[in-house]
Amino acid sequence: MTPIFFTVGHGKSVKIIPNTQAQVNGHPVLTYTYNIYKNGGLDNKATLRRQESELLLEHKLDPNYLGYITFEDPGKVFTYTADGHDVLSATEIEEIIENISHYRDHPGLWPLKQ
Repeated sequence: MTPIFFTVGHGKSVKIIPNTQAQVNGHPVLTYTYNIYKNGGLDNKATLRRQESELLLEHKLDPNYLGYITFEDPGKVFTYTADGHDVLSATEIEEIIENISHYRDHPGLWPLKQ
């Protein structure tokens, strides 16, 4: 899957990268953990590859990393882990959860990598 981009809060542009990518019978299986990055707009393929390669590391090195959200019980229980270089506000976290939930509810909207 490719990252999704949207704006939260007062114009903060974010990039969401799922922690894993899997397919079952040719259909995408959505993960429960989503990494959050500030979207500086200058990302290139090398930046995205570096961010994807850090997904399983305990400590992310990317200065745009903002933490991750885990869907413990989708639609009910979510956890935001603020282990990045900056922290999101409660309002921003809620907006991110709403956006990710929309894509989870409509997986055809989240493009797959070719």
